[in-house]
Amino acid sequence: MSNGSTFPPPRRSRGILLIALAVVMAVGVGGWLVWRSPGGGPSPAGATASGSPSAHGGEAGSDAPTAGAGSPAPTDGPHRLQGKTVLLDPGHNPGNRDHTAQIARLVDIGNDRKECDTTGTATNGGYAEAAFTLDVVRRARALLQEEGAKVVLTQDGDRAYGPCVDGRAAAGNRAHADAAVSVHADGSAAGNRGFHVILPAPVTAGTADTSRIVGPSRKLGEGLADRFAAATGSARSNYVGHGTGLDIRSDLGGLNLSTVPKVFIECGNMRDPKDAAQLTDAEWREKAARGITEGITDFLTR
Repeated sequence: MSNGSTFPPPRRSRGILLIALAVVMAVGVGGWLVWRSPGGGPSPAGATASGSPSAHGGEAGSDAPTAGAGSPAPTDGPHRLQGKTVLLDPGHNPGNRDHTAQIARLVDIGNDRKECDTTGTATNGGYAEAAFTLDVVRRARALLQEEGAKVVLTQDGDRAYGPCVDGRAAAGNRAHADAAVSVHADGSAAGNRGFHVILPAPVTAGTADTSRIVGPSRKLGEGLADRFAAATGSARSNYVGHGTGLDIRSDLGGLNLSTVPKVFIECGNMRDPKDAAQLTDAEWREKAARGITEGITDFLTR
């Protein structure tokens, strides 16, 4: 709509161009000043923004450990167990059956003397407890290392037999473990089903003194039972622990001689067909390892 003016229209395009040119010059000068200021602008090649060599070359990256067995966890992501040490004890040893004389010798467990070790049990189909425990422990080790824990094993299939029960306790003590778990499977009668966790009883005799670990071990065991049940879907034992899934014993050298919080877990009954079907299933064993890992993690982070 015209306003009736006889003057020619203003030369807007020239004015806009001059304004745009002024803005560009101002931004350019400001950017040059920032680049010249300390810490501003691009870092020299091979350096971080602070001027330090990058992790891809130079001193910062030259000594960085790689992730793997026994190595510290990488720094990215949640590593809730960084700085913690966990002792995992795979019950028995596949080689024990070939060294019956050696494992039959008696060792001191503080309040008694018992066999160095035993062969363990097996399913009716021949799947050995020692094979089961080693598999579950290796799976749990990987999961714990993902959380940043240092994991020590009493044996990793690298021994002819054993170690003896007193040596298994000593391994956790030497490592100053923050938590220790011995993994087993039971050999009870068919119809007896479910898992249970064994806690140390108060024992003060000979070289055994569990007075300092009874309380924290119970806390570890209760949490482990909860997590194991949730992860595996397994019921608590119907033949040990009166439905609690917890049992207290004073006749196990691995507990009596421990100076760090420690429990045993009997993951199921190898002689019951229904339990055996779970114990021989690799997917279920992964769930068992996860339940054990979560129980340990809860204990060490609460």
